Amino acid sequence: MTTVSLTVVRAGALTTVQDAGRRGHAHLGVPRSGALDAPALRLANRLLGNEPDAAVLETTLTGCALRPDRDVTVVVGGAPCPVTVDGRPVAWGAPVRVPAGAVLDAGAVTAGVRSYLAVAGGVAAEPVLGSRSADLLSGLGPAPLRDGDVLPVGSTGTPVPPTALPVAAPWPAPPAELVLPVRPGPRADWFTPAALRAFTSAAYRVSPHSNRVGLRTEGPALERASTGELPSEGMVLGAVQVPPDGRPVVFLHDHPTTGGYPVIGVVAESALAAAAQAAVGTPLRFTLGG
Repeated sequence: MTTVSLTVVRAGALTTVQDAGRRGHAHLGVPRSGALDAPALRLANRLLGNEPDAAVLETTLTGCALRPDRDVTVVVGGAPCPVTVDGRPVAWGAPVRVPAGAVLDAGAVTAGVRSYLAVAGGVAAEPVLGSRSADLLSGLGPAPLRDGDVLPVGSTGTPVPPTALPVAAPWPAPPAELVLPVRPGPRADWFTPAALRAFTSAAYRVSPHSNRVGLRTEGPALERASTGELPSEGMVLGAVQVPPDGRPVVFLHDHPTTGGYPVIGVVAESALAAAAQAAVGTPLRFTLGG
């Protein structure tokens, strides 16, 4: 049994521990959280022989750098970025051996938004309500990484023979245009016919104010047919809420579990991984379907 610790040399703009999230607690006001690009989480873990939902590090735009105290195998995937070990280029998107004391650096993304750094054995942060994920809205789970933090790694147990692991795999490219299939929401009747047409025909862009709570948009404002107040209602992952400025907001994994603005549509969960990798300014369209 081998255990490893990772010291954070460079935390980056925002790096958090994420796994598949904490489902089933919305009635307590706790959102799902978890990796925004769930397929990237699963693929990085598969390349290491980890459980599919083992905890990884989710970086944002600028990556991060770590120093293990023992030899360890890692994969950096998701958004493409340069990867080095003690300054020497190594593979992105494939298993890499990092010697004890060496610095693994996942650099700034060259496309997309979020890279995923997985380590053999998984990041062994203390679980809260069954998940190791950091929830930026409620504050549950481990805090975002800071320089000097030390992260425990789970025991690798009996190593998987290298010949049994895939050496590489195809990774989806970040979207040049984000197309989000939507079903009509429970409050679509709060909007004018013109607004409903614009919602699925107008051109939007990803706003710089997007985060793990929601993907915000820039584009035509959607006019309400009803100007009344809406009592708070339950919110689901992918809900498209329209605040007073009229610009749709797509709720992502750290979204609040209730909200008082009308939901015009709901995005299919399968489309949200692409939303997680849509950089600021990416063209965006909503289409009926899903």
